[in-house]
Amino acid sequence: MVDIEKENGYGNILKRISAFGGVQVFNILVNLVRGKFVAMFLGPEGMGISSLFTSSTATLQQFAGLGLNLALVKEIASCRDDRSRLATVMNVVLRLILLTSLLGAVACACLSPLLSKWTFGTYGYTLGFVILSLSVGLSIAGSGFLAILQGMSEVRRLSKASLVGSLTGLICGVPLYYFFGTRGIVPAMVILAFTVFMFYYISYRKSVRVDKAELCVADRRPLARKLLSLGLVLMLGSLSGTLTNYLINAFIRYMGSVEVIGLFQAANSVTNQYVGVVFSALALDYFPRLSAVCKDRQKMCDVVNRQSEVVILIVTPLVLLLILTTPLVIRILLTDQFLMIIPLMRWLGFGVLLQAVSFPLGYIFIANDNRKVYVWLEIVLTNLLWIGCSVLFFYLLGLIGLGVSLVVRMLIDIAVTYTVCRRTYGFAYSARVWRVNIFCLLAAAAGFALTIPGNTAGTIVLCVLTAASIIVSFVILRRRLRE
Repeated sequence: MVDIEKENGYGNILKRISAFGGVQVFNILVNLVRGKFVAMFLGPEGMGISSLFTSSTATLQQFAGLGLNLALVKEIASCRDDRSRLATVMNVVLRLILLTSLLGAVACACLSPLLSKWTFGTYGYTLGFVILSLSVGLSIAGSGFLAILQGMSEVRRLSKASLVGSLTGLICGVPLYYFFGTRGIVPAMVILAFTVFMFYYISYRKSVRVDKAELCVADRRPLARKLLSLGLVLMLGSLSGTLTNYLINAFIRYMGSVEVIGLFQAANSVTNQYVGVVFSALALDYFPRLSAVCKDRQKMCDVVNRQSEVVILIVTPLVLLLILTTPLVIRILLTDQFLMIIPLMRWLGFGVLLQAVSFPLGYIFIANDNRKVYVWLEIVLTNLLWIGCSVLFFYLLGLIGLGVSLVVRMLIDIAVTYTVCRRTYGFAYSARVWRVNIFCLLAAAAGFALTIPGNTAGTIVLCVLTAASIIVSFVILRRRLRE
């Protein structure tokens, strides 16, 4: 039996964010190292081929996976204390993982000539896509077992499997680049998918113990339909975001140029890498805990309040550091040619802090399986705001307007989402969370304002403010751990 109160305590939240955050940092470093070796051994052409193979198979995985990952996490987390129900769910889940894995592999193999033509403009890479059908199937299966571990709240095993799988894939893949050049790209992708899958599968076998449940097709059908319908809604949300991003880029290219798109994507990428670790850790840990208690309104409110407080206390110092060190970050990760995006990145940084406020609220609808609200808020409203604000502010302000648009749309998103959560689920921020949110937002706003004059005095005050933010966040979090 899981101790819900202990699992959702401040100490456990921080421990899990640290664990998952460390995994995300490690995986980012592994990807950077892999990219470095690809650049060294394969050159620009090889990097292009690798990127095209990766993006095309990732898109296929997104379709073939049917958006099931979060649906599986939610269902498993909500019944992990009920052995009978868990046995029934696992019986269906394992079959769905097998089905979607086979679907992805078969689709990749059958569509390989078309994928080769659409991706590379030639049929010469057909065999490569046939071989990559193994990678697609294994990646979908690996994601399925990751979802099971996530739903069962197996933090230690999940973290270990992710670390060891990524490192093993790197060690096995790099020699292929060295000895076989571009011909080693496809085998390296298959090896990476296989090693990650194996470590997730082994971790699942070691940690998940459920009773056997012999079910007929009629018994499995309602649960399978429920999981698939939620998964398809979530996939629709993901695909709509991809389409919206494409439309915005097309508008920027039409009104500006390809160079402007490159500058915006560079700013976006650096900002997301800077603080994206926290959001990734939040998604891995927070959602299963929320799903486990969503039927109890009071416990749900406690979980969301605690998570909101912890996340904004962690993100605020990171955002102030980003605002302060943006020129240095650009010189390290990019080149001096990108220094013109400094104002844009600072606006994006402030927008990220607002995302930290909104992020815990958005999961409430998925955890409660409220698909109607999810579709209208997270798909329709979010994407309309994204397009409308981006078009308006880019037209009025140019490149920097894309940063302003993020701030404006996140303010609207927070107001609407909080109002709907309040009226639908009775959720409200505690007085403590209100105080923390107001303090952090004011601190970030002040830090952002200090960069506008661009003088030395403002920079010195910003340094003091950033240091004060780090100290205050540390003191508050330490105090929460003692409660």
